[in-house]
Amino acid sequence: MERHTTVRTTLAPAVTADITAALAPVDAELARRYPGDPGTRQPVHTVYVPADVFDAGTVRSWGDRALAALDEHAPDARALAAVLGLDPALAGPVYERVRAKLLREPVEDLRIDFEDGYGARPDAEEDADAERAARTLAATAADPGAPPYAGIRMKCMEAAVRDRGIRTLDIFLSTLLDAGDLPGGLVLTLPKVSYAEQVTALARLLTAFEEARGLPHGRIRFEIQIETTQAVLGPDGRATVARMIDAAGGRAASLHYGTFDYSASCGVAAAHQSPAHPVADHAKAVMQVAAAGTGVRVSDGSTNVLPVGPTEQVHEAWRLHHGLVRRALVRAYHQGWDMHPGHLPTRYAAVYAHHREGLEEAADRLARYVRGTGGAVLDEPATAKALSGHLLRGLDCGATDAGEIARLTGLTPADLGELAGRPVRG
Repeated sequence: MERHTTVRTTLAPAVTADITAALAPVDAELARRYPGDPGTRQPVHTVYVPADVFDAGTVRSWGDRALAALDEHAPDARALAAVLGLDPALAGPVYERVRAKLLREPVEDLRIDFEDGYGARPDAEEDADAERAARTLAATAADPGAPPYAGIRMKCMEAAVRDRGIRTLDIFLSTLLDAGDLPGGLVLTLPKVSYAEQVTALARLLTAFEEARGLPHGRIRFEIQIETTQAVLGPDGRATVARMIDAAGGRAASLHYGTFDYSASCGVAAAHQSPAHPVADHAKAVMQVAAAGTGVRVSDGSTNVLPVGPTEQVHEAWRLHHGLVRRALVRAYHQGWDMHPGHLPTRYAAVYAHHREGLEEAADRLARYVRGTGGAVLDEPATAKALSGHLLRGLDCGATDAGEIARLTGLTPADLGELAGRPVRG
């Protein structure tokens, strides 16, 4: 028979009630500012294509050119492993999955660029390119192999180009809506942000557009590109990234590090501008802490060393890119930029090796945690959340598959989502 005992307490219930009432505003503020993971897939990269060259065949062309680079410079798993230093045991599965990815979905996130990659054009020309980009995107959004995420990078909110950027955005969004609903994976990028007020301005602009077109408030979200020193540290010495997230009013989807503009603003010589430079590490660490728990993702930048030319030169560029991607993944920057089709093989090779090399150990740890059987490592709920999130990211990008995860853990993607605090899949 169960025996009930009375435990002694001293505090009156009113004390707890008073504390709860006093902390209610803090509870509400925590819930507003730190809602946790948004429950959606994060792409492993963003591909930037100048708006004047974007067409319906762009994505397939990138995939075909990436496959041609593999065929020419690393025609089999052993060759790719020799170039990149892959574990021989991983080389076969990684190579096969990279080729399959380039055939099935070569680009995960496409940005049609109206900023640095596009430059200044006559207004009539940019108007036409904005309208054409929207029509093409709408017409191809449901095609097999279409990127899950796509949109434009507009010009920034600085005075010299502000009106032009707003007009391009208006034309693009209006044309998309005229063609049907906005794509589910629509993403906009605001570059060269220096002050939080510029973020607020875009949020106000999108609110006005939504109201004018009868869209739900907050339907359109955007990325903030961190490529000025003012975006990281303000004139008063305070970190400013968190202010920018708040200024977006819930519309901020991610923070993207801009390697070359930021490096140049810090005085880094062109030969040393890299995502691995100390100034880059500092900026991304500030971004990462500011975004933690907010539901806003963080993306690394890019390398401008292109894998072109003779095989030896391509291999050297591949090793550089592969190493930078691996470095970013270890630092929990799960996304980056790719500037050339030849970067796709090493992007996916690095991502897939990262997810597969510790797959069985991670799966075993999570399975033991779920079963409560323990093991050589004492894992806590936070670790189980991280393990589940890691496995989910591998599923999203194609590094693993649901059957493999079920065999290793006994868990479904929905189970992983619950453990990772990411119950909504998208």
